[in-house]
Amino acid sequence: MGITIDGSVAIRARKRVTRRLIPYLMFIYLLAYLDRANVGVAKLDMQAALGFSDSVIGLGAGVFFLGYLLLNIPGGLIVERWSARKLIAQIMIWWGVVATLLGFIGTPLFGATRLTTQFYGLRFLLGTAEAGLFPGVIVYISHWYRPEDRARPKAYFMVAQPIALALGIPFSRWIMASVHWGGLAGWRWVFLLEGLTPFLMGFVTLWYLTDRPVSADWLPDDEKQWLLEQLKADEARKVATHRVRIMDALRYRQTFLLLAVSFLIITGNQALIFFMPSITNTMQGMSVTIRTLAAGMPYACSAFGILINGIWAQRTGKLKWHTAVPMLATGTSLALAVLARNNAWLMAGLLCMAGFTAQAYLPAFWTLPTTLLGKSAAATAVGIICLGNLGGLAGPWLFGYLKTITGHYEMGLWVLSGCMLLAGTLATQIPSTYAQKEA
Repeated sequence: MGITIDGSVAIRARKRVTRRLIPYLMFIYLLAYLDRANVGVAKLDMQAALGFSDSVIGLGAGVFFLGYLLLNIPGGLIVERWSARKLIAQIMIWWGVVATLLGFIGTPLFGATRLTTQFYGLRFLLGTAEAGLFPGVIVYISHWYRPEDRARPKAYFMVAQPIALALGIPFSRWIMASVHWGGLAGWRWVFLLEGLTPFLMGFVTLWYLTDRPVSADWLPDDEKQWLLEQLKADEARKVATHRVRIMDALRYRQTFLLLAVSFLIITGNQALIFFMPSITNTMQGMSVTIRTLAAGMPYACSAFGILINGIWAQRTGKLKWHTAVPMLATGTSLALAVLARNNAWLMAGLLCMAGFTAQAYLPAFWTLPTTLLGKSAAATAVGIICLGNLGGLAGPWLFGYLKTITGHYEMGLWVLSGCMLLAGTLATQIPSTYAQKEA
């Protein structure tokens, strides 16, 4: 006998799925971002201990993104065709191992290998190990939510980025200052402790996550039936429009339009993240404490921006505009911040405004591929768009180069503003058929 579906089932199913999956996925992403960024804290003592220059540290930070690009496309496809649970668990275990090994640089474990080779090699491997996580989770969320419901859970997931920066950096500094077990320096324990955590949580992931709704014994029968029927109907719509094959991702110009948008906005954002402390340190009219707060406040603002825009995008369905407007607003705020450089308080406020919108585009932007294309094509498109992470290498390098040749940050901020304005302008060109509910 069939199960009668009433209106409350949809609400209960969405809430149950969100409570079960999203907090855990957020925690995983927070750990990933922490292990990606903690070298910025560890370097404060690591440089003197190993004799690394700023250029060595900077190149090592960028090498991460070269490794990160390698498995983006396979990561999404593996989730689609194999198992999200197993892939995410393996990624966590391997990135935990590599992150931990960073704590042993310069020890007999690596023999006579040059210190810089050890550092660059491990940072490259760390990027490779983490590569499939983000596209994998983006595709995984599409297994559990209808297209019109995906922006909000993606907002929750992506807010882990600024949280990791706002909370993780002080935590790493506490480890470095307080933990010296076994006679090892604190900077080594930053890598050891923060690498051990994802390694252990990888085994928990194998037990906790469920690949698809059909296997979810924690979903009541009526909620499971409703969710399966909704996802089946969405896939049938995509099949009807022939948007299901892997090669479809390469046939649609929207895929490469989003790749260009991704590269430009990541170029701006990564440079801003890396140099924000240096920019705020030039605000000589403020105390050191206020300057420190000014460097951290944009990250806190980013968390709110991601959540608000993600929830709003889900309500309106206008994904294109919830992608483009935050980018345009960020570029405008940065331009105004340059013009306000002689007023430290005004400049700090404008940087917070830029922080509020700088990552707010994320939930809407990453809902677009899985809204347009079918399973394998969407997984491929997500991986292709992730190639925009090359901006993580280009942005900091370009900003630092401009600072070197000009002696100040204004030119770099103008370029970042231009990148974000161009990204927003390109985003307005996404066809309306690419966005859920737009006509």
